[in-house]
Amino acid sequence: MIRWAVAVVLALWAAPAAAVDCRDIAYDDNRYTICEVDVAEDELRLFLKNGAGEVYGHFSTIENDLAAKGQSLPFATNAGMYHRDRSPVGLYRDGDGEEMRLITTPGPGNFGLLPNGVLCIGAARTDVIETLTFAETEPSCRYATQSGPMLVIDGALHPRFLPDSTSYFIRNGVGTSADGQRVVFAISRNAVTFHQFGSLFRDHLKLPSALYFDGNISRLHAPQINRSDAGFMMGPVVGVVADGTKSDAATN
Repeated sequence: MIRWAVAVVLALWAAPAAAVDCRDIAYDDNRYTICEVDVAEDELRLFLKNGAGEVYGHFSTIENDLAAKGQSLPFATNAGMYHRDRSPVGLYRDGDGEEMRLITTPGPGNFGLLPNGVLCIGAARTDVIETLTFAETEPSCRYATQSGPMLVIDGALHPRFLPDSTSYFIRNGVGTSADGQRVVFAISRNAVTFHQFGSLFRDHLKLPSALYFDGNISRLHAPQINRSDAGFMMGPVVGVVADGTKSDAATN
């Protein structure tokens, strides 16, 4: 019994330390998976290219790279629109510098449906910031990715979202609290409209700011709920990095 108790303690101690919480929910007759990140506990960062300048493209590639450093990936999702070569459409900034500049003008597609916004991961807080506000205030971001449209702006849904829209897609995005300490990522498990998706963040998750990432290409890596979506290569990815690997936890 004593050996068993010691083994359990060692396993818990050795397991990757991350407070990210992923779970399936239902809201307004739609199904979603949400992952809540605690800024005080979780190390949130962006991924695009490895040390050799090659696009990661897949969750498994990021996992392998982190495992070689004794780290793990307890959560990840695609984080913004990209071109055919997987380069970011809008602002992208990570530890290797700025891959693409901020785009402030309207354009085609969902990205250009202004207002759009930026996910800004700072040293002590993480925020979704509307693009023009971002340009004016120049916040300090360790990592930043631009996408669009905004889903929720200062507690209001994007003005172009229609309650009776017939545009249904799988969608994913992110919302942040006013104090920058709570970050919630969501991906729909059935096709939803922009209005339905924005309402999830505003009315159910009670978040004043939220940003759309993408549609049918959206994918989620959440080992906590035994999910890791595979498929074609992605561009920017946002994820939580934890100390320790899955093999470390299994060994103890």
